[in-house]
Amino acid sequence: MTDLVTNSAEGELVGKLTAVSRTTLSHIMTAGDTNLLGTVHGGVIMKLVDDAAGAVAGRHSGGPAVTASMDEMAFLEPVRVGDLVHVKAQVNWTGRSSMEVGVRVLAERWNESTPAQQVGSAYLVFAAVDEQGKPRRVPPVIPETERDKRRYQEAQIRRTHRLARRRAIMELRERRAAEGLDDV
Repeated sequence: MTDLVTNSAEGELVGKLTAVSRTTLSHIMTAGDTNLLGTVHGGVIMKLVDDAAGAVAGRHSGGPAVTASMDEMAFLEPVRVGDLVHVKAQVNWTGRSSMEVGVRVLAERWNESTPAQQVGSAYLVFAAVDEQGKPRRVPPVIPETERDKRRYQEAQIRRTHRLARRRAIMELRERRAAEGLDDV
Protein backbone atom coordinates (compact mmCIF):
# COMPACT_ATOMS: atom_id res chain seq x y z
CA MET A 1 0.00 0.00 0.00
CA THR A 2 1.33 3.43 -0.87
CA ASP A 3 0.89 6.29 1.60
CA LEU A 4 0.54 9.08 -0.93
CA VAL A 5 -1.58 9.66 -3.99
CA THR A 6 0.99 10.97 -6.46
CA ASN A 7 -0.92 12.10 -9.56
CA SER A 8 -1.09 15.83 -8.83
CA ALA A 9 -0.62 18.90 -10.99
CA GLU A 10 2.46 21.06 -10.55
CA GLY A 11 2.30 23.03 -7.29
CA GLU A 12 -0.56 20.98 -5.81
CA LEU A 13 -0.10 19.11 -2.57
CA VAL A 14 -0.08 15.34 -2.83
CA GLY A 15 -3.04 13.61 -1.12
CA LYS A 16 -2.53 11.29 1.84
CA LEU A 17 -4.52 8.17 2.61
CA THR A 18 -6.58 8.22 5.80
CA ALA A 19 -4.53 5.46 7.43
CA VAL A 20 -1.24 7.38 7.13
CA SER A 21 -1.88 9.65 10.11
CA ARG A 22 -4.36 7.54 12.13
CA THR A 23 -3.20 6.98 15.71
CA THR A 24 -4.18 5.61 19.13
CA LEU A 25 -3.16 7.18 22.44
CA SER A 26 -3.58 4.98 25.54
CA HIS A 27 -3.51 6.10 29.16
CA ILE A 28 -4.38 4.46 32.48
CA MET A 29 -6.63 6.55 34.72
CA THR A 30 -5.46 7.18 38.29
CA ALA A 31 -6.91 8.82 41.41
CA GLY A 32 -5.39 12.15 40.33
CA ASP A 33 -7.69 12.14 37.29
CA THR A 34 -10.95 12.06 39.26
CA ASN A 35 -13.66 14.65 39.81
CA LEU A 36 -15.80 15.20 42.94
CA LEU A 37 -18.02 12.25 41.97
CA GLY A 38 -15.08 9.83 41.95
CA THR A 39 -15.09 9.24 38.20
CA VAL A 40 -12.55 10.58 35.72
CA HIS A 41 -12.95 14.31 35.11
CA GLY A 42 -14.28 15.19 31.64
CA GLY A 43 -11.46 17.70 31.23
CA VAL A 44 -8.89 14.89 31.55
CA ILE A 45 -10.63 12.99 28.73
CA MET A 46 -10.89 16.19 26.66
CA LYS A 47 -7.13 16.78 27.01
CA LEU A 48 -6.40 13.24 25.81
CA VAL A 49 -8.79 13.80 22.89
CA ASP A 50 -7.05 17.07 21.97
CA ASP A 51 -3.60 15.48 22.32
CA ALA A 52 -4.45 12.54 20.03
CA ALA A 53 -6.23 14.76 17.51
CA GLY A 54 -3.31 17.20 17.50
CA ALA A 55 -0.85 14.39 16.80
CA VAL A 56 -2.98 13.22 13.87
CA ALA A 57 -3.36 16.76 12.49
CA GLY A 58 0.39 17.34 12.74
CA ARG A 59 1.17 14.03 11.06
CA HIS A 60 -1.28 14.64 8.23
CA SER A 61 -0.25 18.25 7.61
CA GLY A 62 3.46 17.59 8.03
CA GLY A 63 3.98 20.26 10.67
CA PRO A 64 2.36 22.30 13.41
CA ALA A 65 -1.42 22.41 13.68
CA VAL A 66 -3.52 24.18 16.29
CA THR A 67 -6.98 23.41 17.65
CA ALA A 68 -9.54 25.74 16.06
CA SER A 69 -12.71 24.20 17.49
CA MET A 70 -14.17 21.14 19.16
CA ASP A 71 -17.60 19.92 18.05
CA GLU A 72 -19.92 17.45 19.64
CA MET A 73 -17.80 16.17 22.53
CA ALA A 74 -20.04 13.39 23.80
CA PHE A 75 -19.46 11.52 27.05
CA LEU A 76 -21.35 8.24 26.65
CA GLU A 77 -20.28 6.39 29.82
CA PRO A 78 -18.29 7.33 32.94
CA VAL A 79 -14.60 6.44 33.07
CA ARG A 80 -13.27 5.07 36.36
CA VAL A 81 -9.94 4.92 38.15
CA GLY A 82 -8.09 1.90 36.81
CA ASP A 83 -9.60 2.12 33.35
CA LEU A 84 -7.21 1.89 30.44
CA VAL A 85 -8.43 4.58 28.03
CA HIS A 86 -7.70 4.35 24.29
CA VAL A 87 -8.18 7.50 22.23
CA LYS A 88 -8.39 6.69 18.50
CA ALA A 89 -8.12 9.58 16.04
CA GLN A 90 -8.05 10.09 12.28
CA VAL A 91 -8.39 12.89 9.77
CA ASN A 92 -11.92 12.79 8.35
CA TRP A 93 -11.82 15.79 6.00
CA THR A 94 -9.43 18.48 4.81
CA GLY A 95 -9.90 21.96 3.44
CA ARG A 96 -7.27 24.42 2.27
CA SER A 97 -5.56 24.83 5.67
CA SER A 98 -7.99 23.09 8.03
CA MET A 99 -8.71 19.48 8.94
CA GLU A 100 -11.50 17.77 10.81
CA VAL A 101 -10.24 15.02 13.10
CA GLY A 102 -12.67 12.42 14.40
CA VAL A 103 -11.95 10.84 17.78
CA ARG A 104 -13.37 7.77 19.52
CA VAL A 105 -12.67 7.18 23.21
CA LEU A 106 -12.71 3.59 24.48
CA ALA A 107 -12.17 2.27 28.01
CA GLU A 108 -11.43 -1.13 29.47
CA ARG A 109 -10.55 -2.32 32.94
CA TRP A 110 -6.78 -2.55 33.30
CA ASN A 111 -6.95 -6.00 34.94
CA GLU A 112 -9.71 -7.67 32.90
CA SER A 113 -9.78 -9.20 29.44
CA THR A 114 -13.19 -7.83 28.50
CA PRO A 115 -13.52 -5.82 25.29
CA ALA A 116 -13.08 -2.06 25.44
CA GLN A 117 -16.33 -0.06 25.47
CA GLN A 118 -16.84 3.24 23.67
CA VAL A 119 -17.18 5.96 26.32
CA GLY A 120 -16.92 9.13 24.23
CA SER A 121 -16.48 10.76 20.85
CA ALA A 122 -15.61 14.16 19.45
CA TYR A 123 -14.88 16.09 16.29
CA LEU A 124 -12.16 18.72 16.29
CA VAL A 125 -11.07 21.19 13.65
CA PHE A 126 -7.37 21.97 13.38
CA ALA A 127 -5.63 24.67 11.38
CA ALA A 128 -2.16 23.99 10.00
CA VAL A 129 0.19 26.90 10.74
CA ASP A 130 3.66 27.97 9.66
CA GLU A 131 6.50 29.31 11.85
CA GLN A 132 4.76 32.72 12.10
CA GLY A 133 1.43 31.16 13.10
CA LYS A 134 -0.13 31.89 9.70
CA PRO A 135 -2.33 29.29 7.97
CA ARG A 136 -0.55 26.93 5.60
CA ARG A 137 -1.93 24.47 3.07
CA VAL A 138 -2.59 20.86 4.00
CA PRO A 139 -2.59 17.84 1.72
CA PRO A 140 -6.02 16.48 0.83
CA VAL A 141 -7.11 13.38 2.73
CA ILE A 142 -7.96 10.38 0.57
CA PRO A 143 -10.65 8.22 2.23
CA GLU A 144 -9.88 4.52 1.74
CA THR A 145 -12.73 2.44 3.14
CA GLU A 146 -16.49 2.87 2.94
CA ARG A 147 -16.38 3.95 6.60
CA ASP A 148 -13.74 6.59 5.76
CA LYS A 149 -15.88 7.82 2.85
CA ARG A 150 -18.93 8.10 5.14
CA ARG A 151 -16.88 10.03 7.72
CA TYR A 152 -15.64 12.37 4.97
CA GLN A 153 -19.22 13.09 3.84
CA GLU A 154 -20.44 13.60 7.42
CA ALA A 155 -17.53 15.99 8.05
CA GLN A 156 -18.62 18.08 5.06
CA ILE A 157 -22.10 18.34 6.60
CA ARG A 158 -20.65 19.40 9.99
CA ARG A 159 -18.52 22.04 8.21
CA THR A 160 -21.55 23.42 6.38
CA HIS A 161 -23.41 23.66 9.70
CA ARG A 162 -20.47 25.35 11.47
CA LEU A 163 -20.20 27.98 8.72
CA ALA A 164 -23.97 28.59 8.63
CA ARG A 165 -24.08 28.95 12.43
CA ARG A 166 -21.17 31.40 12.40
CA ARG A 167 -22.79 33.41 9.58
CA ALA A 168 -26.17 33.53 11.40
CA ILE A 169 -24.54 34.72 14.63
CA MET A 170 -22.57 37.44 12.84
CA GLU A 171 -25.73 38.63 11.04
CA LEU A 172 -27.62 38.77 14.35
CA ARG A 173 -24.85 40.79 15.98
CA GLU A 174 -24.76 43.20 13.03
CA ARG A 175 -28.58 43.65 13.18
CA ARG A 176 -28.50 44.26 16.93
CA ALA A 177 -25.66 46.78 16.53
CA ALA A 178 -27.57 48.57 13.76
CA GLU A 179 -30.61 48.78 16.07
CA GLY A 180 -28.44 50.27 18.82
CA LEU A 181 -28.67 47.12 20.93
CA ASP A 182 -24.93 46.65 21.30
CA ASP A 183 -24.21 44.29 24.18
CA VAL A 184 -21.73 45.57 26.72
